[in-house]
Amino acid sequence: MLKAVAIAAVVLAVGIATIVVFALTKPDTFRVERSIAVQAPAAAIYPLVSDFRFWTGWSPYENRDPAMKRTYGGTAAGKGATYAWDGNNNVGAGHMEILEGNTPSKLRIKLDFERPFEGHNTAEFTFVPQGDATLVTWAMYGPAPFMSKLMQVFINMDNMIGKDFEAGLASLKKLTEK
Repeated sequence: MLKAVAIAAVVLAVGIATIVVFALTKPDTFRVERSIAVQAPAAAIYPLVSDFRFWTGWSPYENRDPAMKRTYGGTAAGKGATYAWDGNNNVGAGHMEILEGNTPSKLRIKLDFERPFEGHNTAEFTFVPQGDATLVTWAMYGPAPFMSKLMQVFINMDNMIGKDFEAGLASLKKLTEK
């Protein structure tokens, strides 16, 4: 009996060590990015992204908790605008601040998650004219600390976050092309 427990403990330890070593091989940074062509000029799309109060109309994260508390601050839109949220386990808590956003071509946001996991990332929207349309790209990137790397062993973060970005961009397209 003791021998069987020892064997099981060794197998478990080797399994955990294998997972840890595999996690350590993951990159130190991550980037998730999705794009969509919107049949509208950048000047018509940009205000819906540069003013956090409009995110309730298109962001996939905004409807996951109807009781989510939102706080807006700083400037109304563009550089200096801030937004904090505190919601259920589906949305967690955190805050954002627009660091760059004076033109309808690019918006860069400092994105800090407080829970369920702490994270400090950058979100970026770019708006590239393409004839009568605009290619809108939503990206998020940042460091991948050990816990993030460990999660990546079991969860494909690009697929998980990418699906949300695709849904948000589709909603933004629908809202803009009305």
